[in-house]
Amino acid sequence: MAASMCDVFSFCMGVAGRARVSVEVRFVSSSKGKGLFATQLIRKGETVFVERPLVAAQFLWNALYRYRACDHCLRALEKAEENAQRLTGKPGQVLPHPELCPVRKDLHQSCPHCQVMYCSAECRLAAAEQYHRVLCPGPSQNDPLHPLNKLQEAWRSVHYPPETASIMLMARMVATVKQAKDKDRWIRLFSQFCNKTANEEEEIVHKLLGDKFKGQLELLRRLFTEALYEEALSQWFTPDGFRSLFALVGTNGQGIGTSSLSQWVHACDALELKPQDREQLDAFIDQLYKDIEAATGEFLNCEGSGLFVLQSCCNHSCVPNAETSFPENNFLLHVTALEDIKPGEEICISYLDCCQRERSRHSRHKILRENYLFVCSCPKCLAEADEPNVTSEEEDEEEEEGEAEDAELGDEMTDV
Repeated sequence: MAASMCDVFSFCMGVAGRARVSVEVRFVSSSKGKGLFATQLIRKGETVFVERPLVAAQFLWNALYRYRACDHCLRALEKAEENAQRLTGKPGQVLPHPELCPVRKDLHQSCPHCQVMYCSAECRLAAAEQYHRVLCPGPSQNDPLHPLNKLQEAWRSVHYPPETASIMLMARMVATVKQAKDKDRWIRLFSQFCNKTANEEEEIVHKLLGDKFKGQLELLRRLFTEALYEEALSQWFTPDGFRSLFALVGTNGQGIGTSSLSQWVHACDALELKPQDREQLDAFIDQLYKDIEAATGEFLNCEGSGLFVLQSCCNHSCVPNAETSFPENNFLLHVTALEDIKPGEEICISYLDCCQRERSRHSRHKILRENYLFVCSCPKCLAEADEPNVTSEEEDEEEEEGEAEDAELGDEMTDV
């Protein structure tokens, strides 16, 4: 059941309120599927569109380790100074210019039944309206035998940090349909993301869950069914359908990161200061980040993921003409032009980070093939087609070091 583009744009514009009408979704090819194209000139630096996700959820280990975020929009709830104190491990850490912190604790509200926190009454009501009535555990919030708590504990036991997905994103998809008056509309919207073959789905699930993925997947499916079964989505609860749901989240989930400390730093950067005062403030911030790196490593942000309809239509390029960001410190995704984009030109983002994009064509292809199941044919990859299909010794060493660091971080973050 496919959603019309009218459904898609109506949703995206209705919830974000600021999506431009300068883009359209087109079919590109059987291998690439859909793509997003400009319908008018978009200048470098302009916001192409702002989009709210269909659903979003904080990562479970991230929440367990007291990265406090709004349960709906993922806005960071800690004051910047509190954030700095926790990340540095220094309870006495003081930040200058505290007035630049954007967090408004006087607006925070909790669910009256389960006490999960929201940044505002608007988010609490939006969550209740869309999915939280189904998912609210009430006074059983801390009961390990509650079906949702059993599901979350099982997920944490098979998906360690660094996290790339959350079972609760899938739970919110189901809960949204369960609560909806127009269930078919939501099913159509979610169906936009389903386009993998059985073999590809299995490869993605294997990537998410590791070597024992089949046994783990069946356990998760059983707990998922016990907690959330919905007749209108019966196909999602079958072994094949549940695997498809995993593949959907694995290939389409967009990472979301928020931080009150980062917002404070950006506000400090914008201050007009005397040269000496600027030098002192910059030195303070540099030292602060060194202290955080020593105490916490790379886990700086409240992190989660979401499903974005328009963003998911943006294909990858190793030389992207647009980039995604979350400048409002919540789940609102901004896509910004990195260069002028002409009418009719495809809008491409990069699925790789800056360091990965600088690696060899073979290394880039390996990462994309393992995580997104495609071979890139962007202009950069075509221009480098004659390069040998091997990684350099330096890149092999970096890859081994990266894997070792990931293992160490996983041990550190799961040592409760």
